[in-house]
Amino acid sequence: MPTATPQVQTPKEESINESVLQNQAISVGHMYRDRVAKTPNAPAYQFAHVKPEGDTWETITWAQTKERTDAISAGLIALGVQPEERVAIASSTRLEWAFADLANMTAAAATTTIYPTTMADDVAFIISDSDSRVVFAENADQVDKLRGIKDKTPSVVKVVVFDATGVDTDDWVMTLADLEAMGKEYLAANPGAMDARIDGITGDMLATLIYTSGTTGQPKGVRLLHKSWGYEGAATEAIGILNSDDLQYLWLPLAHVFGKLLLTLPIQIGFPTAIDGRIDKIVDNLAVVKPTFMGAAPRIFEKAYGRIKMMMEGEGGVKLKLFNWASGVGKQVSELREQGKEPSGMLGIQAGLADKIIMTKIRDRFGGRIRFFISGSAALNRDVARWFDGMGLMIAEGYGMTETSAATTVNRFVAYKYGSVGWPLPGTDVRIAEDGEVLMKGPGIMDGYHNNPTATAETIDADGWLHTGDIGEIDERGFLKLTDRKKDLFKTSNGKYVAPSVIEATFKGLCPYVSQLLVHGNDRNFVSALVTLDPDAIQGWAAENGLAGKSYAEIVTSDAANTMMQGYIDQLNAGLNRWETIKKFTILDRDLTVEDGEVTPSLKLKRKVVTDKFKDVLDAHYAG
Repeated sequence: MPTATPQVQTPKEESINESVLQNQAISVGHMYRDRVAKTPNAPAYQFAHVKPEGDTWETITWAQTKERTDAISAGLIALGVQPEERVAIASSTRLEWAFADLANMTAAAATTTIYPTTMADDVAFIISDSDSRVVFAENADQVDKLRGIKDKTPSVVKVVVFDATGVDTDDWVMTLADLEAMGKEYLAANPGAMDARIDGITGDMLATLIYTSGTTGQPKGVRLLHKSWGYEGAATEAIGILNSDDLQYLWLPLAHVFGKLLLTLPIQIGFPTAIDGRIDKIVDNLAVVKPTFMGAAPRIFEKAYGRIKMMMEGEGGVKLKLFNWASGVGKQVSELREQGKEPSGMLGIQAGLADKIIMTKIRDRFGGRIRFFISGSAALNRDVARWFDGMGLMIAEGYGMTETSAATTVNRFVAYKYGSVGWPLPGTDVRIAEDGEVLMKGPGIMDGYHNNPTATAETIDADGWLHTGDIGEIDERGFLKLTDRKKDLFKTSNGKYVAPSVIEATFKGLCPYVSQLLVHGNDRNFVSALVTLDPDAIQGWAAENGLAGKSYAEIVTSDAANTMMQGYIDQLNAGLNRWETIKKFTILDRDLTVEDGEVTPSLKLKRKVVTDKFKDVLDAHYAG
């Protein structure tokens, strides 16, 4: 049986626990209709017009958004889409993704999410297993992929393309503009159609079907109901970390549950979202958009920290000394604030000076208005999080799964602890099983796995507790700390347990050049590792070490790179137990990629895939 650890809450948190469920929307469709009615002329989305001479940004209101989504939604109804039938979206993050999803929600359809990088065979499985009727496709590449699997996806009656450049339309493929025109014609003849569809949605109806990218095996379709999204919106609003004056910058993949949540929260709370999925434009766009918050995976924060650190080391001299001094002051201030205190005396004076000459410049790199970041999808290095907080850029780390509608726990402004993933959302229970596994129960829990009752029964027990597969602990103040994935923990041949994810996250805070680290050693007599280096970060190092102009493979496999990496490995080992230390490592001649199936689109390492693919390299560590 799970063991409960009491959660210590502020009076405000205790008071909102019971009211959350009463205040949640019946469905996403109801939530959206209410938002438009409340603030029709308030900004809803900002998006970029990409031009050779430079991007320009445009803002649209909630009323303008509804005009577009109503037309798309009515178009789906005209195509014959019935309540709870699945409509898939195969696209990168862009405004049209949000439009298509909102159209699905108001047509009472259910969104099936597909990453644009998903291989054709997996796309065929997802569409077939979900029985999707319509597919929104981003561009010609996605349409070509769908045409190639048409015989395997007989349920699809229509493909609707966002960007029709290079696309030949026919009876099976139509443009988004044509669908909108069809919808407007339908609405002219049936003016009450949209309200009728929304009025017919109940909280127990299917809203979203997200197929877990999975690190092994075939993806499983997670069934998320309208009431789960309603709960997520109401619970997040209740804890008060976001308000209608915020501006979100959203680049995360919307096929991921974290991205889908960040599409839902603006509807509940009423703040606008600047949406642009181009990862290489994040830094440039932050300076233009000037958001107040942004969600991201830990890799983004690790890379930003590494680049700033390298830039300052490249400057050297007084600038580097000032940077290191300010970082030290920021760390002390962050530790105080975590205890609910503010710096005073000499530290207070130093903090003010450091903020003026260093920290303000760091914040300006992120637009100058960031109140906080939200980190999710993987473990965030504590030292990286602490550094950002010291610079005045708090990172609110949270935790959740596709199976829990994304957010389950999150750190608050009123109470946070770096190294933890915070307190549960009001209305959700989190407990630790006897074997250390984190268990969850609450309104955000999935309805089950689509067409897979066996997997559902293996994950949700008879008492309704979701078994997360994560190992964790809850401290005396109620903060949840994750140790590792249950299945990733391994035992060396000497009988010692090793938590690889903790070691990997720690290393990313030490080495500014690392992209990925895979710690290995199950049933081996010592721990070894595979390392990949960040292609951008390593170029500056190469220029300073006589390797300018060399290819990536030549740089990372050089003796100089190996010596450099050994130094960072030694730093890592100094903080580990003897049996955890990395005795041997190999730097791979290329980075791990989503395209090669080695990391998920949310940038999680696919441990088994990488271990199997580079088995010979790992075996060589133990030869002889």
